[in-house]
Parts: sequence; C-alpha cells; structure tokens
Amino acid sequence: MTNLLTNAMTVSAEVAQEASEGAVALFTANNVWMMLATGLVFIMHLGFAGVEAGFGQSKNTVNILFKNTITPIIGILTYCLCGFNLMYPGDFNGIFGFAGFGIGAGDGASIDYAGGGYTYWTDFLFQGMFAATAATIVSGAIAERVKVSAYMIFTVLYVGFVYPWLGSWKWGGGWLDGMGFYDFAGSTLVHSVGGWGALAGIIVIGPRLGKYVDGKVIDKPGASVPLAVIGVFLLWLGWFGFNGGSVLSADPDLTSYVLVTTSLAACTGGLFGFFTAYFVFKRLDLGMVLNGILAGLVGITAGADVVSINASLIIGAVAGVIVVFSAITLDKFKLDDVVGAVSVHLSCGIWGTLAVGIFGIGEFSFMTQLIGVLAYGAVAFPIAFILFFILKSTLGVRVSEQHETEGLDSHEHGIRGYTIVYDD
Repeated sequence: MTNLLTNAMTVSAEVAQEASEGAVALFTANNVWMMLATGLVFIMHLGFAGVEAGFGQSKNTVNILFKNTITPIIGILTYCLCGFNLMYPGDFNGIFGFAGFGIGAGDGASIDYAGGGYTYWTDFLFQGMFAATAATIVSGAIAERVKVSAYMIFTVLYVGFVYPWLGSWKWGGGWLDGMGFYDFAGSTLVHSVGGWGALAGIIVIGPRLGKYVDGKVIDKPGASVPLAVIGVFLLWLGWFGFNGGSVLSADPDLTSYVLVTTSLAACTGGLFGFFTAYFVFKRLDLGMVLNGILAGLVGITAGADVVSINASLIIGAVAGVIVVFSAITLDKFKLDDVVGAVSVHLSCGIWGTLAVGIFGIGEFSFMTQLIGVLAYGAVAFPIAFILFFILKSTLGVRVSEQHETEGLDSHEHGIRGYTIVYDD
C-alpha cells in the first residue's frame, strides 16, 4: 500500500512538472510571436515614410522623413510616460482612468501576466507601436506645409493623451467595451482616431499653394513612385504583425486565419481601387491601387478574426471603392491630403468598424458599432481641431510662402533628399 501511494505521488509530481514545463514553453512561444509582431508593427513606420516621401514632392523629402523619424520616438516615449497607464488604467469608471506616470511591474516577466500570453514589457511595447502609428497618419495628410515644431507639439498631446484616453473606452475595459462595441485591431481606435486628427489638420492648415486653381485640382508630382510602392508593401508586411499580433497569443489557428482575411481584404481593396479609378479617371491609376490595398487593410482590421473569408473579400472590395470616392470628395471641398490618409484611414476605418456589425460571426450589433464610431468622432475631431487652431493662433502651424514654394528641405533642414549631378 505504501509503495502504491509513493508511486502515485511520484507520478503526480512528474505530471505536474510536465504541465509546468508545457505552460512555460507555451508562454515562451506566445511571447516570441508577440515580440515578432511588435517588430512588424515597428517596420510599418518605414512603410509610412516610404509612402509619404514617395507621394510627396522631392523638394520636401527630408522634411517628410524627419517627421516620420521623430514620430515613433515621440509616440513610444509619451506612451511610456503616461499613455500606457491611460489606456489600461485597471479599475476605473469606464470613461477616464489613470494608473500613474511611468511603467514598471515587479512581476513584469512572469507567466502570471496576461494569462501566460506575453510579458508586461512586451505588452507595453506592442501597444506603444500602435500609439505611434496613429500620429503617423496625421503626418502624411498635412505634409509639405506644416511647421515641424507645430507637428511635434500636436503629436505629443494627441498621442500622449488623446489616443490612449479614447483607447481605454474599448481596449482598457471602458464604457464602449461594456456595451459590446468591437474593434479587433483598431479600424477605429487607431486608424479613425488618426484619421480624425488628419482631417482636422488639413482643415485648419489649408491646402498647399497652387493645389486648387480656378476650380481645378492641380497634381503635385511625387518624388518617387518606386519608393511609394515599397512603402505600401512594407505596410502590408507590417499588418501581419498589426492584425496577427492582436490575437495576443501564438494561437496557430486564429493567427493564421487573421493573416488570411487580412491579405484577402488587401487584395480586393487594391483590385477594386484599380477598377473604380479606371471607371472614374479612364487610366490605370497606380496610386489608387496602392491606396486601395491600404484601404482594404484598414477595413478588415476591426473584424479580421470574426468575419468569414467571403466577408473579408467584400469588406476589402468596398473599401477599395470608398477610398477613391472619398479622395474625390475631399478635393471637391478643397481639402488637400497629400497621401490620401483621411480617405484610407478615416473613411475606410469607419467602414471596417461598421462592417463588423454587418458580417461579424457572433453577437455583434450594427447600432453599437455605429455608436462607437460616432463617439470617437465626436471627441477626437473637436480635440484635434482645437489643438491645431490653438497652435495656429499662437506659434503658427504653416511655413512661409517662400519656404513652401522653394521647398522645406533647403530652408528648414539645410539639405536635400535627392541630389542629381550632371556630367560635363
């Protein structure tokens, strides 16, 4: 009897040890995937830099790249200072909460954090990359005429305080989360919030000189089409981390499924961007194909894990149509968006969020999704508008006409992005 009890205790101990080792192995695998996803989201900043510098004029290349370089720096630092604890304050009233300045946790690397999915440190950095992305959206829309100083101040305030506060309403367990509002990876929380900021910026700052003349839209030739294409493909690559990482584990089935719906929406977005632009402009418009890809990616981001394969194709296709007509509409109102950021991120972010209420497999309400969209717009846009208006009334938000005409690179930075040397 004693031998049987001893053997049973030994077997039990071995089973417990194996279970513990299995949990540690799963924890490690989950965390490695989340760190990889963090790196993929980070590389999206290079994609944004490529798109914006490619679509922008060559005389402003350094200025555009300067803003794209400083943006993740500001975004990550402000998220460390206060953003993370604004977005995830713990127990709060559902509208506003703050867990204190700075980051740090005694058991930050523990398997006990986040159900064994990833460490505290991985959580912070992954979410910090999302915060910086919201600011980059604004950068592209207002390029080629905004003062760097004004842009940096806006970014500190919008990304450091506004974005994480609004994010807490859903991802931090706030009032919209309690209502059942759903946004898997940020069609609204990241892209629309950034898009509202971009829309406010282009309204307050105004169009570039010579963009709208006698009722006509004057094209401003981009510096490098190849660079813009490279940028879009880098963004598509980064979206594997943006959406795939939002599974918040290395769950093989769900992660793979999310990557499939993400890619399919990108494909139909690009295809229908091409079809729509050809129907409207009677040309093979590469720019609209590129923005169509991004539109599809933004559109699927809210529901990549809860819509069917066929629905992901439809969501991407509709986004590809929306992005073209949105760009045309903005030009009719003389709202100058250099890279189409408002059309891609705001218009298609709204569509993608509402699409969850139409195509989502599960208990999803279209009205709840609409309430979420309206709530974010009702707060994000006025705050962004007020911030830009105050900056315009005090420091000024726009460079001088001379600097804008001759190019920001030489005047603001003292160097040019492209130097062409001709042989004698």
